[in-house]
Amino acid sequence: METNQEVTTLPRIGEKAPEFKAVTTQGSINFPSDYAGKWVILFSHPADFTPVCTSEFMTFASMESEFKELNCDLVGLSVDGLYSHIAWLRTIKEKIEYKGMKDVEVKFPLIEDITMEVAKKYGMIQPGESSTKAVRAVFFIDPKGIIRTMIYYPLSLGRNFDELKRVIIALQAADAFSVAMPADWRPGDDVIIPTAGSCGVAKERMETKEEGKKCYDWFFCTQELPEEKVMNAIKVKS
Repeated sequence: METNQEVTTLPRIGEKAPEFKAVTTQGSINFPSDYAGKWVILFSHPADFTPVCTSEFMTFASMESEFKELNCDLVGLSVDGLYSHIAWLRTIKEKIEYKGMKDVEVKFPLIEDITMEVAKKYGMIQPGESSTKAVRAVFFIDPKGIIRTMIYYPLSLGRNFDELKRVIIALQAADAFSVAMPADWRPGDDVIIPTAGSCGVAKERMETKEEGKKCYDWFFCTQELPEEKVMNAIKVKS
């Protein structure tokens, strides 16, 4: 007996972010065109008035200025309605104190997606986890509207916000300096330079000593990149 099972499609890194129009707690938006020239973190949460989501939204709101300094805006989404969103955000501001955060006002837009149209475009509804709630998805979208990174978390696991900030810094630094970031990279750590593209370059790298550069083998070389230089390149100038 055949059963009709809906297929969950996922956007892919390097592709244009799916376009949509939506009503949010900050008015209507056209996405991603309204954010042209900026980085955006588009993220989903399972439901309003739930504890893990509340802890995440308080953290996102408390860090919003840090992301804005990195030319990055925040846009949230769940499959709840607008009035539920508004009531929940008012509750957060007026009643919730968590880990030293209180009187927290969420100023970034939170999308109403009752029809799940946006959530389905971004693969946020994953039936194996829940067919009625979005998982904790995070999309990093660059100023040209291209998806650069995707991270998915299950309903039971809150996001690591140090990692989200590390990713947005690393992506911009990689673009600015044409480098790659090694495991556990943090601003100020050495970065990886492009692999030698010819035998001659490989030989030269292994035989030549250059200040600030270290080669572990012909294909694996790093160079110093001071934190100040990274942040000067990517921070919004006041």
